[in-house]
Amino acid sequence: MIAWAHDPEALGPPPDGVELAAELGPDVEFAIPVWFDPPDLGGLPALRVVQVLSAGVDWIADRVPPGVTLCSARGARDRAMAEWIVAAILADAKQARAYGEAHGRHEWIDLDMRDASGLRVLILGHGSIGHETATMLAPFDCEVVGVARTARDGIHGIDELPGLLGDADVVVNLLPLTDDTRGLVGAGELGRMREGALYVNAGRGATTDTDALVDALRAGRVRAVLDVVDPEPLPADHPLWEAPDVLITPHRAGDTPGAERASWRLAADQLRRYAAGEPLRNVVEGY
Repeated sequence: MIAWAHDPEALGPPPDGVELAAELGPDVEFAIPVWFDPPDLGGLPALRVVQVLSAGVDWIADRVPPGVTLCSARGARDRAMAEWIVAAILADAKQARAYGEAHGRHEWIDLDMRDASGLRVLILGHGSIGHETATMLAPFDCEVVGVARTARDGIHGIDELPGLLGDADVVVNLLPLTDDTRGLVGAGELGRMREGALYVNAGRGATTDTDALVDALRAGRVRAVLDVVDPEPLPADHPLWEAPDVLITPHRAGDTPGAERASWRLAADQLRRYAAGEPLRNVVEGY
């Protein structure tokens, strides 16, 4: 069989019986694309599997032809994402933005720092990244409350969200982007949050109503640390840049060297599984 990887060196030696193609052509059965260069997957009659290196698949799902299996890299970037979320909470508590701006002005200022310990952290989209985040927050004695699409043991359903927002010190958004989650966090949800609470978005920018978030920031109702925004990239003249109490990183939370290595290891194992006729992991249903 023939496979194609955006970076064949990162994939490593292919399993026996697999030939790596230099280009994505009509004989390729297994493809490993990357989000910053999504390929045209039409007109590939042999294609059977698309394995991405990201946990989210919204950037490529509509490009995958019918009958082709789409697999995510769920789990590979959990640690990097959780590290960023914990760092976001700490940066907010310790006034990192304000002190960084003062540094740039060569100004010695005295600000009140907040505690990261003992916070009640509400996680929307509580999957494997949420579990890793909870583990990393455990030494801070934080109470983590999980919310998922449907309720399960120890996890609240999304229908319970309105009653949970007001009790949270921090709301972490890890929601995937779907028709159901687009704009899910809007003016109503932000208005239900505790005044002065922190909103952290590391999922997908379009799950949040950006205009509503700007309004909430300007009103001083919430603070925010964002790795994802809508639109992306954020235009230089967008009002979110100038909103108070917000810190923005450019959708890089899960892109660490360790996460990249783990993603490629997962892809290599998936290729081995496919070549051996074994069940694939992380098959995306209903995309």
